[in-house]
Amino acid sequence: MFDTGNTGFMLVATSLVMLMTPGLAFFYGGLVGRRNVLTIMFQSFVSMGVTTVVWYLVGYSLCFSGDVGGVIGNLDKAFLHGIDVTTPYASAGIPLFVFIAYQMMFAIITPALITGAFANRVRFGAYLLFLVAWLILVYFPMVHMVWGGGILQQWGVQDFAGGIVVHNIAGMAALASIIFVGKRLFPDKGPHSIPLVALGTGLLWFGWYGFNAGSELRVDGVTAIAFLNTDIAASFAGVVWMVMAWIFEKKPKFLGLLTGAVAGLATITPAAGYVTTTSAVLIGCLAGAVCYFAVSLKAKMKLDDALDVWGVHGVGGFLGIVCLGLWADASVNSAGVNGLFLGNPTFFFKELAAVVITSVYAFGMSYGMLWVINKITPVKVTNQDEENGLDDALHGETAYEMI
Repeated sequence: MFDTGNTGFMLVATSLVMLMTPGLAFFYGGLVGRRNVLTIMFQSFVSMGVTTVVWYLVGYSLCFSGDVGGVIGNLDKAFLHGIDVTTPYASAGIPLFVFIAYQMMFAIITPALITGAFANRVRFGAYLLFLVAWLILVYFPMVHMVWGGGILQQWGVQDFAGGIVVHNIAGMAALASIIFVGKRLFPDKGPHSIPLVALGTGLLWFGWYGFNAGSELRVDGVTAIAFLNTDIAASFAGVVWMVMAWIFEKKPKFLGLLTGAVAGLATITPAAGYVTTTSAVLIGCLAGAVCYFAVSLKAKMKLDDALDVWGVHGVGGFLGIVCLGLWADASVNSAGVNGLFLGNPTFFFKELAAVVITSVYAFGMSYGMLWVINKITPVKVTNQDEENGLDDALHGETAYEMI
């Protein structure tokens, strides 16, 4: 009944995407100061639990069941109603349970990405409210509109593995968050452990093969090119960022190489299974340069995006959708279309319009829900807690013995 090869591959891909959330925890944990390591890691790990609960209750159904106005699904599959071990995900010949689990891993990591922007400033209870509200009001509608049969998918918008659905909307939510909560009064002096950042980058990079190649939902030629394009873009972006830092900061930075690689991974995500390897090289180079300048612009604008979520994921996701509109090649993937450079300007403008509209929605909705949450419980920590560090102040735990 089921294709065992595709099923086995998708179980591995699902496991790889799950690994990305602990990887993100290490990546962010190394970037903050010693007194805030556990807090930022906790915010990633707690999403694994809370998002799974929400996904089981209503998340999967709101994303992939029915259609309400082209914007959101219905509740026909709430609590995974009517689904059993024999229910297929027909187009790939795999059990529907595997597809549900795979998409759940995307839902887990997406809101966790946002936490790097407001590091060291947000109360845990307020974050939990934001996590649940953001999933329901931002993430689930985006999944439905782009992947679940909603209005953007009907319009012809494509997004292979989450340029809009994951990275851009998380980056725009991050931008809204830092504007709402304001600057840190006691900024970290710098990353407390670049080796932790390197470990996190390695886990993210490894997991990203499941994120991108797995989005084909089967094993075929598109799976292979998505896998290769992922590595190519990350590598070129990392090298370009390192060179940019060498030019403008006078020294090659290991942290720059790591950050650039993540920017390349985020940028290739929407295009991985729709473009040639040559286009992946160009996308990687653009990602390294554009995201580097976006992070520099953030500093000049005095926006306290602590861990550069907007500059890497927001800008990277936006850029990736634009690049898909430019370089999409139907010869790579029969389910795709040609982009602007192959004579199809209509597709390019659809992609551009979609990413602009969803960016505005994600920013506005994220800011609005923070405003509402702040009426229920303060979002920002006290000045004293920020100065002392949130690990002990909020959780009564510390990562390291403080001398």
